[in-house]
Amino acid sequence: QVQLVESGGGLVQPGGSLRLSCAASGSISSINDMGWYRQAPGKQRELVAVITDGGSASYKDSVKGRFTISRDNARNTVYLQMSSLKPEDTAVYYCNFAPPRSGSWGQGTQVTVSS
Repeated sequence: QVQLVESGGGLVQPGGSLRLSCAASGSISSINDMGWYRQAPGKQRELVAVITDGGSASYKDSVKGRFTISRDNARNTVYLQMSSLKPEDTAVYYCNFAPPRSGSWGQGTQVTVSS
């Protein structure tokens, strides 16, 4: 089972930026779609962005134009560049395959947007 480790979260002011990274213990290869998910306190986990094996990206409406997902298959790493952050983006962010694999959830990385 591929293990995924997220990093790059932190505390940032509204309007700020963060870049999240997701390193895989095994190959994510070019045949797997990968996604970033988030879970805010008291809410269900939701899909934020997906990148296909071909590099096409899609986003949750509320993050379009502000978040960019990318991948480096040679490094087995997926990234999420977040800009113009809002308090409602506060959540624990996770990466996983798309659709997600139950055994591949990592610990996530906390993103807190607050002044």
